[in-house]
Amino acid sequence: MSNSEHIPLIDVRTIAPPERHPRIFGVLTNLAPGGLMHIASDHDPRPLHYQIETRYPGEFQWQYLEQGPAVWRVEIQRHESSGCDCACGH
Repeated sequence: MSNSEHIPLIDVRTIAPPERHPRIFGVLTNLAPGGLMHIASDHDPRPLHYQIETRYPGEFQWQYLEQGPAVWRVEIQRHESSGCDCACGH
């Protein structure tokens, strides 16, 4: 993607452990439909993926961009809206 400079990146290697997930979820929950964010880590962020799927089932797509061994990079995208703003499940 040519405009990757506009995609928020959270490098958890530079963030104190207690602050990592709150910061990630702060960006994640503010993504517009179709919006992207990137996460860089020194370990597989699989527990984070599980938390996202548990809290927001079906709302985000998770894709590994790099899978170690030194650096793990993930792209998370909020799914596009169905166009229905009602809570009816359509």
